[in-house]
Amino acid sequence: MRGRNKASGESPVCLFGLGLGPRKTRPLEEKREIPMSFKPLTISPVNCFASLVIATAVIVGTGASGERGKWRVASDEWRETRQMREGAAALQEPRGAIAEQASESATAQASGSATAQAPRVSPLGAPNELPNPYRPGVSWGQLPNGRKWGSTAGIAIGLDGNIWAIDRCGVSGSQGTNCADSPPDPILEFDPSGKFLKGSGHGMFVSPHKITVDKEGNLWVADNGLKDGRGQQVFKFNPDGKLLLTLGKAGVAGPGTDTFDQPTEVAVAPNGDIFVADGHGRAPTANARIMKFDKNGKFIKAWGKKGTGSGEFDCPHTLAFDSKGRLFVGDRQNNRIQIFDQDGRFIAEWKQFGRPSGIFIDKNDVLYVADSESRGGEEGYGYNPGCRRGIRIGSAKDGAVKYFVPDAAPYPPSGDSTASEGVATDAAGNIYGAEFTMDVKKYAKK
Repeated sequence: MRGRNKASGESPVCLFGLGLGPRKTRPLEEKREIPMSFKPLTISPVNCFASLVIATAVIVGTGASGERGKWRVASDEWRETRQMREGAAALQEPRGAIAEQASESATAQASGSATAQAPRVSPLGAPNELPNPYRPGVSWGQLPNGRKWGSTAGIAIGLDGNIWAIDRCGVSGSQGTNCADSPPDPILEFDPSGKFLKGSGHGMFVSPHKITVDKEGNLWVADNGLKDGRGQQVFKFNPDGKLLLTLGKAGVAGPGTDTFDQPTEVAVAPNGDIFVADGHGRAPTANARIMKFDKNGKFIKAWGKKGTGSGEFDCPHTLAFDSKGRLFVGDRQNNRIQIFDQDGRFIAEWKQFGRPSGIFIDKNDVLYVADSESRGGEEGYGYNPGCRRGIRIGSAKDGAVKYFVPDAAPYPPSGDSTASEGVATDAAGNIYGAEFTMDVKKYAKK
């Protein structure tokens, strides 16, 4: 406000920090002395911002405490906020805006805000706002005899188009003893409509993890549980459930060339060489490596250890080959994919697909990556702030992310794991997601 009040002929005033607005001055005949610190300031020569600075300086200078101390803190906070906003406005690059949004998202997640919105792109470069060409996922698979899904992380497509899934015997959890004393078969086959065809593997597994179908139609399943002399092995079956090959020592966890420590998934190269992701454990001394065997199961080499550098891993959780024979490793706790040649030479690191729980690459090198665990809040397991859970779809050739199927659960997530942990697609492009939260969902194209 500037100038005089035309109706009264009096000067307007502006008081800050006192909880008062403009008021009329007293007539001259009623004039009384007002303490120096609280005299109203006429605005005509000074704007309201200057008045605020003067009032703040007076209060601080008089050593105010109690309520006046609160005014001083409020003033400081106002000034700091104004400076931050002016600094943010000076950033012209889009990356600056993205970082600001990611910071706000991480703060909202830490405070548990139900109205938080994910940033357009996470701090590590994973996009959260892309076209979604799929309908919402629907529960899928007609289990026999009224059986319900247990936790699952593995799903694969057979050569004939049938779908193979791992079920932890109707029990929730992982890395435990889900199937150790349970009668149901953990390996299940369905036709594309979801009709159950057959099951196998009863009594062989402690806690089956992921399932792979090789170019001959054989099944590979990793068991990362341990109980009563069983577990810590990798099995190869034919489609009828006949055991063809076993890797690892039953019930023995270790770093040797013939032992595993919580193996997670298998990928088979075109020449039959076998690659095993070994290391679901969180302990600093747990295995974190890729092991390579020939087609007969003879050990060839291993690479990797716990760490964050190139060629190091923290929970190598999933594997897949592209059409060039490059090995994609879902280095989950490091929130990245690492790409290698078949001799273990590092090629690239990609963080734009989120936190990889599952990877699937189709014959056209379309890359599907399932993120079931990204979260904000405190640092630790699953920490990947500003990254929304879901399935990111892109190119295995150049790493471009083109589509995003978001987790149906609210953001920020409230559970340790939601959405798909295992992922596969059929010839029609439909997505099948295996969920830790005891379900398998099918996502049909729009």
